[in-house]
Amino acid sequence: MLNKDFPQADAFTVEVCWHYFVNELTQAQIAKAMGVTRLRVNQAIQRARALGLVKVEIDSPFLPRFDLQDQLQERFGLARALVAPANPEHYDYHNACGAALAAYMAERLQAGEWRRIGVSWGMTLQSAINRMMQQSLPELEVISMIGGTSRGDSLNAFGIASGLAGRLGARYSLLAAPIFLAPQIDRAAFLAQEIFTEHFHKLTALDVAILTASDISERSYLIRTGLPSEVGMRDLTDAGAIGDVVCRFLDGQGQQVRTALDDCTIGIDLETLRQTPERVLAAAGPHKVAIIRAALRAGLANILITDDLTARMVLEHDARV
Repeated sequence: MLNKDFPQADAFTVEVCWHYFVNELTQAQIAKAMGVTRLRVNQAIQRARALGLVKVEIDSPFLPRFDLQDQLQERFGLARALVAPANPEHYDYHNACGAALAAYMAERLQAGEWRRIGVSWGMTLQSAINRMMQQSLPELEVISMIGGTSRGDSLNAFGIASGLAGRLGARYSLLAAPIFLAPQIDRAAFLAQEIFTEHFHKLTALDVAILTASDISERSYLIRTGLPSEVGMRDLTDAGAIGDVVCRFLDGQGQQVRTALDDCTIGIDLETLRQTPERVLAAAGPHKVAIIRAALRAGLANILITDDLTARMVLEHDARV
């Protein structure tokens, strides 16, 4: 395992291994991307194997972009930031970020710090689950923080909570409700049912919340599958929204935007979320820069996991705003 005192020279070794084993670049592609010789790349891979750094996965939760991590932590007051090297030629904003999230979760689970894990939904979380080792943690409970959809299979809140619990050998609790209630249903009366009062009580006692963020476009899982027919993207942008975290819409400064969906949304509210000790935002991609920055400025996350391309853009965007 690497720690913060690991020699700086080996940050290069970790980055080479990340590109080689996670991003699946060739040695020639890595050499071109990092501006070094192919021989040096090969030597780094051999060194990693000799040190036992590489087994089936890279045996380190500490990723090599220390400068970006430090800048993000200082700029946004984060407890921690993890920045994964993305594949520069075939960029996939779920891949590196999901792998980094899986590494972080493995580290924290090994430390035994979590008993109740709140989860949202999306491809980044699914990517992380796909990379995690099978475990047996029956004392652990995975709790969905938002309602679900009837579409999307493994990507929605139901699939993410049950899928992560299955991978960890843990229990799970689903918020067995739609994300948005129909207008004719009284939200207070609906949530007064015992099954929901018990679930919402669990949301006040989470050890960690694993969050994603989405913009307002067809790339967003919520926009594609979750919005009720009477609300569209134009309605949200006209209200000043730039994206959402746990289906709560924010403006560019991180303020919650009032929309027609507020009175029918089923999920954790932002004030309850802020009381969770560990709030991990895992998100990447140029289209998510504004909402990542807004979520951090709103104090919704105290830990950020992203990739190097996104990290640079978030810092640049924040400097301009």
